[in-house]
Amino acid sequence: QVQLVESGGGLVQAGGSLRLSCAASGGTFSSATMGWFRQAPGKEREFVAASGWIGRSTYYADSVKGRFTVSRDNVKNTVYLQMNSLKPEDTAVYYCAARFGMVFTSTLGEYKYWGQGNQVTVSS
Repeated sequence: QVQLVESGGGLVQAGGSLRLSCAASGGTFSSATMGWFRQAPGKEREFVAASGWIGRSTYYADSVKGRFTVSRDNVKNTVYLQMNSLKPEDTAVYYCAARFGMVFTSTLGEYKYWGQGNQVTVSS
């Protein structure tokens, strides 16, 4: 049974940093695309970043490029999201997600496995 367990959220001032972690179990995650999504109050869940397994490629939403970095440790089956220069508009519940497929996608519905979500709040 695939499980994704997130940690690392919290409250930070604008301009600060946080790192989210997502520990995966129950599958061979070295061959999975690991994504991060977020959902702000009253808004739809949106793609943030992803780490692909082909060539260890990474993908980012335009809104976080240059500020967020996704990385993974396949030995620990863990994916990370380092968030720097945080802004109040980054406030949301952040979700880790996984899909087993060769082609990268930012489409929500293509990710089969999801973490429980982790609140990130950025104060101004």
